[in-house]
This record gives sequence, C-alpha cells and structure tokens, in this order.
Amino acid sequence: MLALLKTFSWQELLHHPWRNAAAVAAVMLGVALALSVHLINASALSEFSGAVRSVNGQPDLDLRARQGLLDDRLLDRVAAQPGVAIASPVLEWSTTARTADGQAVAVRLIGVDALSVGGVSPALMPRTDTPSGGNATGRRLDFFAPEAVYLNPAARLALGTGANALTLQVQTGLQLQTLRVAGTVNAPGAPVLVMDVAALQDLIQRPGLLSRIDLRVSPGTEPDALLRALDLPETVLAQRPEQAGERVSNLSRAYRVNLTVLALVALFTGAFLVFSVLSLSVARRQQQFALLGVLGLGAKERRQLVLAESALLGALGSLLGVGLGTALAALALRVLGGDLGGGYFGGEAPRLQWSLSAALLYGALGTVAAVVGGWWPARATERMAPALALKGLGAPEVAAGRNHALALGLMVLAGMLAWAPPLGGLPLAAYASVGLLLLGGIAALPLAVGALLNRLVPLVATRALPLLAVERSRRLRETAAVATSGVVASLALSVALTVMVASFRDSVTQWLDGVLPAQLYVRVASGGSGSGAGESNTLPPDLVRAIATQPGVARADPLRTTALQLSPTLPAVTLLARPLHSGADTTGQTLPLVGNPAPLPAAAAGETVVPVYISEAMTDLYGALPGAWLPQLALAFPALPEGVRFFVVGVWRDYARQHGSVVMERADFVRYSGDERVNDLALHLNEGASEDAVREGIRTLAAEQGAQDLLEFASAGQIRAISLRIFDRSFAVTYWLQAVAIGIGLFGVAASFSAQVLARQREFGLLAHLGLTRRQILGVVALEGLAWTLLGSLAGLALGLGVSLVLVHVVNPQSFHWTMDLALPWLRLIALCVAVVLAGTLTAWLAGRAAASRDAVQAVKQDW
Repeated sequence: MLALLKTFSWQELLHHPWRNAAAVAAVMLGVALALSVHLINASALSEFSGAVRSVNGQPDLDLRARQGLLDDRLLDRVAAQPGVAIASPVLEWSTTARTADGQAVAVRLIGVDALSVGGVSPALMPRTDTPSGGNATGRRLDFFAPEAVYLNPAARLALGTGANALTLQVQTGLQLQTLRVAGTVNAPGAPVLVMDVAALQDLIQRPGLLSRIDLRVSPGTEPDALLRALDLPETVLAQRPEQAGERVSNLSRAYRVNLTVLALVALFTGAFLVFSVLSLSVARRQQQFALLGVLGLGAKERRQLVLAESALLGALGSLLGVGLGTALAALALRVLGGDLGGGYFGGEAPRLQWSLSAALLYGALGTVAAVVGGWWPARATERMAPALALKGLGAPEVAAGRNHALALGLMVLAGMLAWAPPLGGLPLAAYASVGLLLLGGIAALPLAVGALLNRLVPLVATRALPLLAVERSRRLRETAAVATSGVVASLALSVALTVMVASFRDSVTQWLDGVLPAQLYVRVASGGSGSGAGESNTLPPDLVRAIATQPGVARADPLRTTALQLSPTLPAVTLLARPLHSGADTTGQTLPLVGNPAPLPAAAAGETVVPVYISEAMTDLYGALPGAWLPQLALAFPALPEGVRFFVVGVWRDYARQHGSVVMERADFVRYSGDERVNDLALHLNEGASEDAVREGIRTLAAEQGAQDLLEFASAGQIRAISLRIFDRSFAVTYWLQAVAIGIGLFGVAASFSAQVLARQREFGLLAHLGLTRRQILGVVALEGLAWTLLGSLAGLALGLGVSLVLVHVVNPQSFHWTMDLALPWLRLIALCVAVVLAGTLTAWLAGRAAASRDAVQAVKQDW
C-alpha cells in the first residue's frame, strides 16, 4: 500500500495539485476555524478565571448576601467562631476613574483589611511606594489613610499613572473624589483600585456594608461543620472556591459551545469537497484502477488505497489547520481581545493558552471528515468491474430501487432527538438532531430527485435536448443525488442560519420596541458592571425628584437593578424593580409576556401576596412557573415581614439577561428592602417636547452639583440602534461561514460534473455521430446542471427550513433560555436559491467544455 501511495497516488497529486490543494484547504479552513475559536475561548476563560481567583483569593469559604450587600456586624461573629483562622472583609464597587486628559476609565474599587487580606488574597496586598530616604514604616501605615489607593498594573496603564503620579479622581455618585496614589497591588486582569475597607465605606457612603467575607478555616476543621455551627441566615450564601469557578465557567459555556459548533460547519462542508475531489480523481483514473485490478489488486485493496489518499489529504489539511488556527487565535487575542461578540470577556487581551489535546482533537476531526468524504469514491472503486472499466464503460450504477430505510430512519431519529431535553445544560441532542437531519435528507435525495423529475418529463416531452437532459438525470438519479449533495448540504446550512439570524433579529427588534417605551433614558456615567448588577453609582434622590419636575417631562419612571444569587454554581439572577402597568395603574411599564398572565390568588388572613414576573431562564434554571409561588425570592429581603409571599403572575421575554431575571413593582421592592436607590430614569416627555431641551435642562441641574459631565443620556432610538449593531457584529461570522459553505458546495458541483463528463466520453461521441454539435452537447450538460442544481436548491431549501426549526425552537431555548418567533425572510432565501442555481448551471457548463471537445471518432473507436 505504501508503495502504491508513493508512486500511483503521488503522480496524481503532481498532475493535479490545485484540485487536491482545494480539498486540503477546505479541511485546513475547518480545522483552523474550530481550533482558533476553542483557543480564543479557552485563553479568555483561563485569563478571566485566573484574574477572578487572584482578586478573590483562595479562601476555604466566602460568605456574601444573596442580594445587595452584607451587614458587617456578621464579621465579628464569624471571626470569633472556633475553627475560623482568618476572616477577611471585602467591599467591591464599580465606578469610573479619570485620566489626566479627563477620559473615563472603568475601574473596580476594592476595600480590604490589610491585616487579614494577605492570608487569603495575596494579590490584593498593598505594596507601598517608598521614595529613597523616606520613612518605610510610616509609608506602610499609610494604607489606613482614608484617601490612599493602590493600583494594579492594568489600572496604571489605563489611567496613565506613572511612577511619579500622586493623585487621581474617582467618581462616586455625581461627584469626583480625589484619591492619593500610595502604591501598587499585583492583581491581574481589569483595572483595580485597592484601599482600606472602612475608607471605601465612607467614600461611597455605604457604612456598615460588605460585599463578602473570605474565610480560612483552622487545620482539622471541616467547612461543613463550621457552617452548621455558624447557623447563618438563609439570606447569606456560603460558597466554596470550586463553586465560584464553576459559576464563572457557566457564565459563557453555552455561547462558547454554540460558537464552536458553528465553526465546525466549515469542517462539515469540507468533507463534501473531499468527496467531490476524490470522485473526480477516481473518475479520471478509472482505467488505471482497472489495470491495477487486472494485475491482481483486489477490490478491498482498491478501496483502502482511496481511503488512504483521503486520510493523507485530511492529515495534511489538519496539520496546516492547526498551525493556521493557532496563528488566527494569537492574532485575534492581540487585536480583538478574548471577546468574540458575546460580551463575556472584556478587559485586556489574554495570553494564548495553547493546548496539545485540543490540537490533536481537532486535527483528528479533520482527518475523520476527510476519510468520511472519501468513503463513497472508495466504495465506487471497490465495486468497479476492471474488465469493463478497461474498455471505458465505467462502473455500474447503483440500482435505482436502493433501500431508503436508512434515510427514513435517520430522519425519524432526528425528529425524536429534537424533542430530547438538554444534557448538562447544553442542547447536545439537538445538535445530533441537526446532523442526522442533514444526513437523512441527503440520503433521501434519490427519492426526491426521482419524484420531481418524473413530473418534469411531460413538460419537456416535445423538446429533444431538454428531454435528453431530464431523462438521463431521471434514470441516473443516484448520480444526480451524489452530484448535488454538496449543494444541498451547504445550502441547507445557509438557509438554516439565515432563518435563525433573521428570526432572532426580528424578535429582538420587537422586544426592544416593547421594553423601551420612554423617549429618553438617564443614568450615572458608569464603566460597566462590577461584582453584581446595581452595586455601583446611583442617581441621588434629590436629582431624581428634580428631573421629574423638569419642563417637558410628563413622567419619570425610576429603575433599580440588583443581583440575586440563588445558586452558588450559577451566575446571578437580575432583580429589576420598576413601576409596572398592572391593575388600576396604567402608567407603568408593560412587559412583553410569553402567554397570558395568571390571576392573583386570594390572600389568606395575615398574608400578603406580591406579584412578580420571571424571565424564561428562571423556568429552565430554577423550575419557577407562572401561576405558582416563588419562595426563593424571599431570600433577597433579610427583613421580610411574616406572611409576605411572592407569586409569579407571568413569564416575560428577556433577551438582555441570559441567566434569569425577576421583575417586581418598585413600590413593593422599596417597602420590603428599604432600598430607594435608582440606577436609571425612563423619561416620558410631553407631546411636542424637545429631547435636546430636556437634556440641557437636566445638565443644568447636574451642573449645580458640579456633575454636568457625569450623566449619560440615550434616546430609545439610540439604544435600539446600538443594540442591533452589537447583534449584527455578533452574528457577522455566520454570513462568512455561509459564503464558505456555498463556495464549497459549488466546487463540489463542478468536480462532480467533471467526473461525470469524463465517464461519459463515449456517450458524447455517440451524440456527435448522431448529429449533435458541440454547442448542443454543452447545452445538454448545462440543462442537466440546471436540473440538478434546481432540484438541489429545492431540497436544500426544504432541508434548511427543517433545520431552522430545530435551531430556533430547540437549540436557542436550550442554550440561552429564551424563545423567539420564527421569521422567514423569503426574499433573501429565494435570492440565495436563484444564485446557487445560476452559479451551479454555469459551473456545470464550464466543467463540461474541455471533456466535450474531444474528437467524436476517438471517443467511440473502441466500439468498432
């Protein structure tokens, strides 16, 4: 076998390098895309997790409030508990700092206790900048000064604070506070400013509150036993470091998996290109294989030889793909950072984390894809009759009445898997359903081709050339199905992705129209989310009241957003408090509900029923249902009165918070939490009022407090445009993958037609003897191409619509826990099919030109 590869197969490669290079490039591209996506996500996740571990340290346990901040009176009780070696208080706050030229930079303020933080989170231990000749002891005590702050390397770089920088400005509410740069910390990741915990409490005016308490237990103490002894209230959540790591991974797992599967589409279509190239190669070498068979090379050995050629093409493409994928990942990390559009991994660019196991896995997938693509040409070579092939008669066609039970079985199994629940929170069964649906649809092509061509015959019965093309395609439906399989697969995937993206975009657009009823939105300028939604700067109460009375403002709806940690291993749920349109109150927000709302149950004696709305993710992740009680929400309110119960009135569609959200009336939230802070204001303007005039009026109010540049304004149209622009950027890769898939499919059509034309030399010679000109013969080939690509387009469209149903109604809800309405962009789909038909017909005509130009006498001389 090795000798044949070195001589027989190597000569084929030398004679047709570009055709084989195309197959290698297809495999290389598929492997490179899949590996680069994996490496980018793995590197970003590793860097992000490492930064979180460094900042959070490695405590044996950490205690935090399920909602909001933790009362620091718990610290004394925990520190005095036997078995606790270290109890380190931490307070985190998201805000912005100002560079020397006034630019706002998102930073995280972290307050720690210098006497205990070193034993739990060494990366947050302050290091004092001691000038030469200075008092080192005095400088170390400087940490306890209320204005001293310590910067990590990312903060120094972002803020432009060199070694001699003395001060910086940090925003708290609508004020800029000046802090003194006293030293550094080693914390990696995004910009972090560290200061004394008590000083930070005073700075942000949150006295007596903490974000968490990190615990180191004494040797020999079991954490579970310690928690039982502490007897913590249910409103306090205790978690281990491994649970925090799992939560970080769960934050983006569905997005990472879906992106990897999407990248594997190129590898899937690459298998069809290998199939087309090897089919053409086998057709060109038919008589050479026949001679080898006559000389003693058995059918099994011929099959193994073709499979070995496909494995070599796959191995070479995989090797190149691993190198290209590594380079693409390194370039993307340097230019784009670790975020690929999902918004999970912001901050500075992570370092490339190369993985040998991942390279071997995706390299093996590339080789397997090539071998699968070479299986059918190998089987055709195995079934070839050498004696007939030596005379140029070709291999016998597979019987038209082949058993299609396998195709039907694959389709039925695909339908069953589409109804299967997710496995480990991922739609693995749905992915398998999509793959089986494609394979089953392609395997059933001969049935569909035969049925459609039978209906075309009466329409062309009076025209010789079209009848000749249709009759040949009808009688050799297996050949037609093989030739169009690449177009069917690539077009089906393109149609499915087009429908999915269009459905998602249409649903998001409608959702934005529903959740943005106000004309203008105001909030404090902020650099992004911190440790939890809402634990950042808020609008001062006096400013909120003043804005509500501004000329041109009909109504100002306040919004409070805060994080609710229901599970130690799942990302936090978002709790939203806002005025709602319910009952007699018709002025609040109307939520886009899924289904009809449930009626409130009658309250029993001494009981208060509070209505809430949950997002679809709450149903999937926590089992919450409309028309049922939500006892978990009571954990968000430490001082909840006896008899207060939360009832789920309805489920609302929320595309902004993948991991769940709960919406309640703001008045109820303030009543039971005592928290009157406001994150955002939705301003409903009087008819005819000018947005610009209202903005200027509010800026004037802020200027009276010295904060005219510390507010952010956005109209509903601006928010909608920004959201859709982010959406389009996130899905831009799908359009590129569609183009790749269609290109591979059309190349497959060209290769298949070239192979068929070569096998039909004698047929063309006979047609020439019967009086057909070269132009007419090429017309027959073009008509066959038209018929085949038209049938392939119809089959690809139907199959793509079926796959899109699985993507829209199964994959998306199981991955991201939200539903969407199916939208069919018929104009785009028809344009896509017409383009494929025209391109396929042209490629078929071009593929037949060279072979059809041979001398007619030479083509039939062996029949004399």
